Amino acid sequence: MELIDRFKALLAALLYGQEDLSLEEVPDPTPAAGEVVIQVGAATTCGTDLKVWRRGGHAKMLIPPTLFGHEGAGRIVALGVGVTNWQIGDRIVANNSAPCMKCFFCQRQEYSLCPNLTWNNGTFAQYLKIPAPIVEHNLLQIPDELPWELAAMTEPLACVLHGIARSNVKAKDQVVVLGDGAIGLMFVAALSGEAEVLLWGGNNHRLEIGQKLGATQTFNYHQIPDIPSVVKELTQGWGADVVIEATGVPSVWETAIACARPGATVNLFGGCPRDTSITVNTEQLHYSELTIKGVFHNTPKYVQEALALIASRKIPFELLISEQRPLKDLEQVFCEMKARQVIKVAMIP
Repeated sequence: MELIDRFKALLAALLYGQEDLSLEEVPDPTPAAGEVVIQVGAATTCGTDLKVWRRGGHAKMLIPPTLFGHEGAGRIVALGVGVTNWQIGDRIVANNSAPCMKCFFCQRQEYSLCPNLTWNNGTFAQYLKIPAPIVEHNLLQIPDELPWELAAMTEPLACVLHGIARSNVKAKDQVVVLGDGAIGLMFVAALSGEAEVLLWGGNNHRLEIGQKLGATQTFNYHQIPDIPSVVKELTQGWGADVVIEATGVPSVWETAIACARPGATVNLFGGCPRDTSITVNTEQLHYSELTIKGVFHNTPKYVQEALALIASRKIPFELLISEQRPLKDLEQVFCEMKARQVIKVAMIP
């Protein structure tokens, strides 16, 4: 193991429950065999982090009390025994999970369904320990010229690319994206040029960013609340070829299905609160031959593709970063996210 001198009092955010977040001194992380420790260059906030903060937990990723944050990039400062492919000083981004590569699902390359996913939280901190499975399967080197905050967005973009791959999007399709949060805007950016994207959201500033990222048309649901009717007017009366729901609100899941044409694919991407349900019209589902699917998380393939897309600088993902803030402002940042005053914020430890 190699170590460099670091601060004795290390700061990290801990989540204790619903809107209960604390910035505390934590022990200096020491890597076990196969692990690395990074000094966090930037950690970006995410809509999932906001939901977890508001709900007090996450069905898959974490159980409070826990270190918090899952999007981050930084520089390796310590190597555990057996780590030979990395060096002190390497600039890296680590996905927040890694599949086991051995189970029923992994053998079928359905890595996001792996029941043994190794999760890692704690990017809202000065230092972060990366578990061995992530070091092995989901740790990537980032170019020297790529800003930390852009590299940190690799994880959510990987989820979006996974979502697009599962959505059966064809060239020149009319795609409806419901939600103008960071994820919805990433869907717009990644689909731009491939499909005609109709973006719906509730914030005019975010919708303007959606236009800059390639949305064909944008709509504010506060001004035009009957979304399915407008979608059908714009699609020769049939509905959209593909609908992507990116809010995690059950009623919007139902709206997404109502926007779909016969034969469409509806991607229910936004994760809803635990134990919620929706109502589906069985006649529409059956006779319109709808494909309705949930899509969760990402896979190592899409993590690699996401970093490559960000590093290419073909898409101005910096438009999603509202500002940079110090770690001490984290709770205030979540209050601002709750009020929809910011999209993503780069926390700089």
